[in-house]
Amino acid sequence: MSTLFGDDMIERPTPRLPEGAHYVPSWLTLEQQRWIVARFHEWTNGPVPIRAATVRGHQMSVRTVCLGWHWRPYEYTREAVDVNGNRVLDFPDWMVRLGRTALVAATGDPHAGEDYTPDTALVNYYDDAARMGMHQDKDERSGAPVVSLSIGDTCKFRFGNTETRNKPYQDIDLSSGDLFVFGGPSRLAYHGIPKVYPGTAPTDCGLRSGRINITMRVTGLEG
Repeated sequence: MSTLFGDDMIERPTPRLPEGAHYVPSWLTLEQQRWIVARFHEWTNGPVPIRAATVRGHQMSVRTVCLGWHWRPYEYTREAVDVNGNRVLDFPDWMVRLGRTALVAATGDPHAGEDYTPDTALVNYYDDAARMGMHQDKDERSGAPVVSLSIGDTCKFRFGNTETRNKPYQDIDLSSGDLFVFGGPSRLAYHGIPKVYPGTAPTDCGLRSGRINITMRVTGLEG
């Protein structure tokens, strides 16, 4: 009986989110997650290795590999000037299609993805001790939505308001396969990761430990 009626049958509550923010639990299948994890290992072995960026003199606990454009505080460049000077990998066409499909799934609008062409992704790896402070994604010139995908261990995701790092905010546990989108009035909402829950990743997601988070963005840059 326990295998028939396990925790996977418990429907997770859908939080009430501000306008422009959308949460879709278990959006990626395990097969899709494994495939993306395999791509992640390819990216980290690419021309620019995964690294922890330095913000205001402090090294982040999260490690990042970028696609399309290289992000460093607080600028995008084609070359990883703060790592090894190499040009980052191109943004893959399949991820453009995935981002468009994600917007449709998140909003319920069949036309939501038609004008969405992300050109960069920050792919963050969180180990058990990694955290991300409250911040805004505001280095982009475009106000197009951010599409976020989670694979691996569950994390506590804190989603706040556009005015301050402090309350009001709400905490949502993002699990492997979950989709979160924020755009429109919520595009510049403060958000962060105060905690990762070790050992919570599904055994078949392709990631042995830790958490991968992919955030697709439209930079609005040329060149």
